[in-house]
Amino acid sequence: MATTDPPLSFLDPGDTAQAQSIAILHLKRDLLMPTRLQEQDELNEGYDEGKVTNTRFGSFPHSTLIGQSWGSQIRASAVDTGSRGRRPKNDKKRKRDEDENTDSNAPTPKTAVAASTGFVHLLPPTPETWTSSLPHRTQVVYTPDYSYILHRLRVRPGTVLIEAGAGSGSFTHASARAVYDGLPGDEVKAEGASSKKKQKKGKIYSYEFHEQRVGKLKTELYEHGLDGLVEITHRDVCNEGFMVRKTESSDLNAKKNDEPKAEAIFLDLPAPWLALRHLTRNSMSSKFLDAAAGSSNPQSPAPGGDLPPPAPTSAPEGDLSFHSPLNPKATIRICTFSPCMEQVQRTISTMRQLGWVEIEMVEVQHKRLEVRRERVGLHEEGLRGVTAMPASVDEAVSRLREVEGRFRSFHGKNTGADGSEDASGANATESKEGTPASTPATYVSKQQRQQSIRDSLADRKVFKEGRLVHRTEPEIRTHTSYLVFALLPREWTAEDEARCQKKWPIKEPRQPAKNKDQKARSGKDIEVDAGGRDVTQETQAANGQPISRRQMKKLERAKAKNAEREKEKAAESEQAATEPTVEDAGAAKADAAGKNVEEPESMVE
Repeated sequence: MATTDPPLSFLDPGDTAQAQSIAILHLKRDLLMPTRLQEQDELNEGYDEGKVTNTRFGSFPHSTLIGQSWGSQIRASAVDTGSRGRRPKNDKKRKRDEDENTDSNAPTPKTAVAASTGFVHLLPPTPETWTSSLPHRTQVVYTPDYSYILHRLRVRPGTVLIEAGAGSGSFTHASARAVYDGLPGDEVKAEGASSKKKQKKGKIYSYEFHEQRVGKLKTELYEHGLDGLVEITHRDVCNEGFMVRKTESSDLNAKKNDEPKAEAIFLDLPAPWLALRHLTRNSMSSKFLDAAAGSSNPQSPAPGGDLPPPAPTSAPEGDLSFHSPLNPKATIRICTFSPCMEQVQRTISTMRQLGWVEIEMVEVQHKRLEVRRERVGLHEEGLRGVTAMPASVDEAVSRLREVEGRFRSFHGKNTGADGSEDASGANATESKEGTPASTPATYVSKQQRQQSIRDSLADRKVFKEGRLVHRTEPEIRTHTSYLVFALLPREWTAEDEARCQKKWPIKEPRQPAKNKDQKARSGKDIEVDAGGRDVTQETQAANGQPISRRQMKKLERAKAKNAEREKEKAAESEQAATEPTVEDAGAAKADAAGKNVEEPESMVE
C-alpha cells in the first residue's frame, strides 16, 4: 500500500483522531496502550473489521476510533477473535499478491457491532501519556523528573539541547515539545515576507551508545513526526565528544559552523564525568583532562581527588583538533542524572576542576495522593469500587438471619431423633407457648438482589455518596535518582569589552550648577534665587511650561520643605516675643533679693 508522511502527532494532534496518527487507549489508571490508527490491517490478521486492537476490556476496530474526538469514550465491538491467523504462515504467494494491491482495490472493512460491555477512552499522544505507555528498553525518566529538569535548564522554544543517553526516548519526546518553535525549514517561507533576522529554531541533539536502540528510536521519532526536531546519533560521547560535522572540510572557517552550539545539556550516562571534558569552551592540556576524567573504571578513587588546579589554555593558532559544542554567546546549564551517590561525588569533583559554578544536587521525592469516595455496606453489593461488607452490627446480624433462613428453607423442616416433627421446624404451625408460628419468609437469590441494586442506581447520585477519603499510593512509579545542576558562565573577551564600550560609552558625571559663577562656567541656562538655590523648575511651572513627572514631584517636595521652614520660623518669633528678656529677668531677681534682706531687720525692731 502507498505510504504517506505521518502527521505531527505529538506537536499538533488536532481535535479528532486521524488515520496514520498515534493514539493512546486509556484502559485504566496507569494502564495505557499506544497504537497507530489504520483502517486496513497491515499484518493481515484476518479480521473482517480491518485492523483491531484487542485489550482486556474488549476488541476495538480502528474504524470506530478514526474520526472520534479526543477524550471520547469508545464502546467495545463484537469481534470474532477466532478468525485470526486463518492465512497460512508459509503462504508467500498470497502475501506477494496482497503487497501488489493498492489502496483503491483494498477490501472495505466490515461495519463493527457494539458489544454489551467494555469501553476505553481515546487520548491524544503527549509526552506524559507516552512515558506511561512506551516500550521500556531501558530505565526511563518519568514525568516528575523531566518536568523539573526542563524547568531548571530553562528550556524554552528555540533552545538547542544536548541529550546523552537517549534510551527509551522519554526525555527526548518531552524536550522536543519544549524546544519546538517551528521546523528548521519553516523560515524559508517567511524569508520573503520580512527582512528581519530569522527566528532561531529549537533542536535536540541526542546521542546513544547502543546501535539497536538508536534504530528503534529513529523509527518512533519518524512515526511521531519529531524527526525534524531531533537528530539522533550513534556515538560514544565519552570518547568521541559531541560535535556534529556539517562538512568534511579541514578549513578553519568551515569548522566554525559545526553544530550543535548547545545552551542546555542533559547527561544520562553511567559515568558522566568522562563526558564533561568535551563540554568546555577552550582546549585544555591533555595532562589536566586525563587527571580530571580519571580512570574509566567507576570504582576508582573519585570524590574530591588530588587533582591539580585547572590550567585551561587557548588552543594554538591553526589547531583544528578542538571545537567546543557549546554556544559561545550564552550561559550553559547542565544536568546529570545519576542513581548512585558515588557517581554524584565524582561528577561534582570533575565539574569544579573544569570551571562549572553554582553546583547543586537535587533529589526528587514524588508522591501521588489518591482521592476517592469510599462506600461500604451490603446494600452496595455487586457495584464497582465498593467494599461489600457489613457497615454496622445490625446489618451483619440481618444478613446472618437471612442466610440461616435460606439454609432452613433449602433443607426443609427439621425432624427429631425418633422421626417426630420438631416444633421449631420451618413448617411448624404452633409454637411451644401455643401461639401461632410466623409465616415462613420469602428469600430472593443473590442474582435477584444484585439486579435490584443495579436498577436503583438510576435514581441515585452515586458520585456524592460515601465518605471522601485520600491516601498516599503505596507504589510510586518514578525512578529514584540524584540530579546535579551546574552553570558554565560566558567568557568575557577583549572584543566583547571593546564592543560594549563602543555601544555604551562611559560619560563623565555631570555636576549641577548652583550659583551664577557655576552657571557662567557651565554655560547652562538656569535661574537661581538670592540664596543661590536653583529655581529653574519653579519658574517653568509658574510659566506653564511642561516639566516631567519626576520634576513635578521634586518641586512639590521642595515646596513642602519651604512651608515647614516658614512655620518653624514663625513659631520661633512668637516664642521670642512672649518670653522675658535677660534685663527683665535680672531686675526681677534684684527686687526679690531686696525684700528678703529687709524682712529680718523689721523683725528685730
